[in-house]
Amino acid sequence: MKRLAGVYLVIDPKRNWDTLLQQLYWALTGGINVVQVWNHWDEGTLAESKAHFLSDLKALCARFKVAVIMHEDWELAIQAELDGVHFDAIPDNFGEVQIALQEKIIGLTVGNDLSQIRWADQQKISYISFCAVFPTSSVEHCEIVNPENIIAAKAITDLSLFLSGGIKPENVSRLRDLDFDGVAVISGILDAQNPTDAVKSYISELNRLKE
Repeated sequence: MKRLAGVYLVIDPKRNWDTLLQQLYWALTGGINVVQVWNHWDEGTLAESKAHFLSDLKALCARFKVAVIMHEDWELAIQAELDGVHFDAIPDNFGEVQIALQEKIIGLTVGNDLSQIRWADQQKISYISFCAVFPTSSVEHCEIVNPENIIAAKAITDLSLFLSGGIKPENVSRLRDLDFDGVAVISGILDAQNPTDAVKSYISELNRLKE
């Protein structure tokens, strides 16, 4: 499996679906590398409606060869034939989940608890995502991550490392001392006037860190 890196877009299906798919198209033209669907649906959303939306989203991402990952709902990910699942916490039934997902992408949100990173490395999942690097209302459930723990993670694992939480093009330079593979973004792209330009700005700033 190709190593995951670059700009990882999280989309919120509580937003208008037509608008969301249009924004996603423009973000894809900008060069995003991974799409995660937040398990955040309007109350009462029917299973067939979810399936239809995910089918349209998957078809759009396939045009750009971009992986689509479901947040938490691994059974829905399998039903919709998505590329994988992202978990906010280690599932109690991870053994069952791992067998069901087989060769699919599996990601995990981590914070300052290095034991979670050791677990992720032992299980050889696909990637981990640190949350949150900066304060942001969209990830209120995350603790602020100590940069020293992000640095320590590289000594524990060679899994792909993503950073998330309040990351904007203008503060990417503050991540210069950290070794990571990509950034996960929601509002920095979806709330931008031009999602294509927003993605390109993130990519440009990430490339500057390598200079």
